Amino acid sequence: MLCSAALKTRRLPVAVAAPAWQLIRAYSSSVKEFDTVVIGAGPGGYVAAIKAAQLGQKTACIEKRETLGGTCLNVGCIPSKAMLNNSHLYHEAKHNFAKRGIDVGEVKLNLDQLLADKDKAVTGLTRGIEMLFKKNKVEWLKGTGTLKSANEIEVSLNGGGVESIRAKNIIIATGSEPSPFPGFEIDEKQIITSTGALALEKVPEKMIVIGGGVIGLELGSVWSRLGAEVTVVEYLPAIGAGMDAELAKAFQRSLSKQGIKFKTSTKVVDSEKIGGKVLVNVESAKGGKKETLEADVVLLSVGRRPYTEGLGLENVGIRPDAKGRVELADQQFRTSVPNIRVIGDVTMGPMLAHKAEEEGIAAVEYITNGHGHVNYNVIPSVIYTHPEVAWVGKNEQQLKEEGVKYKIGSFPFAANSRAKTIDDAEGLVKIITDAETDRILGAHIIGPNAGEMIAEACLAMEYGGSAEDVARTCHAHPTMAEAFKEACMAAYSKPIHF
Repeated sequence: MLCSAALKTRRLPVAVAAPAWQLIRAYSSSVKEFDTVVIGAGPGGYVAAIKAAQLGQKTACIEKRETLGGTCLNVGCIPSKAMLNNSHLYHEAKHNFAKRGIDVGEVKLNLDQLLADKDKAVTGLTRGIEMLFKKNKVEWLKGTGTLKSANEIEVSLNGGGVESIRAKNIIIATGSEPSPFPGFEIDEKQIITSTGALALEKVPEKMIVIGGGVIGLELGSVWSRLGAEVTVVEYLPAIGAGMDAELAKAFQRSLSKQGIKFKTSTKVVDSEKIGGKVLVNVESAKGGKKETLEADVVLLSVGRRPYTEGLGLENVGIRPDAKGRVELADQQFRTSVPNIRVIGDVTMGPMLAHKAEEEGIAAVEYITNGHGHVNYNVIPSVIYTHPEVAWVGKNEQQLKEEGVKYKIGSFPFAANSRAKTIDDAEGLVKIITDAETDRILGAHIIGPNAGEMIAEACLAMEYGGSAEDVARTCHAHPTMAEAFKEACMAAYSKPIHF
């Protein structure tokens, strides 16, 4: 009995110590560990997460929105394209159906239904990404991620509480937000960003768009078609920054014919709200002439800036540059912390969804096998107005500055049979080639289906194709793409139909 009691007594410290050991083990096992964690579920982030999972990595994606897809799918590319399409159909029905032999009676705008149709498209696509996450076993952590160390992230969960996770690799894909503008207080009712422009409750009588870039021109054209008097104020002497000068002029003429007014070489000073209106004070960019413009709604579209709020970059020693961008340490998208990579709008390069997607895939491939690919010389840009404008590669101004000898081939849609049959023949295709090798250096299109047609230029340029290569490739007839073929013919020889 004594021996038995002694044994029990000796076991006691072990029995007391066991719970503490188990607690330590339980704590360490509660911290989830991943091969790759992506912060942000926009086009770059969600694509990176899916690709990482497909390549066999245990993957998580942190996103604070209640829906996936980031700015692009929720309040950017996707909803704006829905509104661009439907506002164009409304404009066509109101002004052009009759001449095409289609009598529809009185055409009325149902703005609530137009916005509902936009929301339907957004919901379908964001849920689609959620299904892709489940299919590929990507874990979605709903909350805000903050870097605590090179391998640890603290997630403030939307539902409350905090969860700490560990990752061998981290990809920052937090995107961007509209840049503020001094002298304007955004309320998303009268002074709005692109987000507010997708949800106006009524068509304003007058709208001022500050900034003649992609976002301002697209959303300005939406509300112009729906009945607003739109004025675009641009500091530079031309609209469409980055666009070939010849196309920029043609583009402005086209939009002007549609009723949009332009004030280029104009500096915006400030604004004030008086009597339900917004007064915008402007002056010549070169100084001198001052003017006050009146509007019901002012759309600020002066660009976007990287979004890094609450990310905790300072905790790991990463310092953004003067523009708020996280700099790359090498072509593999590494930051100054080797296992932390960065892609998309939050780093260098054009703020485009497809650029972010390409970087997301490449970054994951670098993590997996050390090889990835993004050709920054072949990143297309598209403005989805009507007519559409699309371009890729170098424009004339750039080649002149670089001292490159080049040739130009162009072809108007007015000479394209498909464009003529649908009475949509405004614009042209412009191809720029190396004067010695005939290799395509740039393609610039204004006209119907430009955004789709630019893909042919991208493919040709990716593989070092020449204008003659494209011209000798059979194109279906009648198609818009024949205009691209004929422009290539014009670059190295002569077109047939012009």
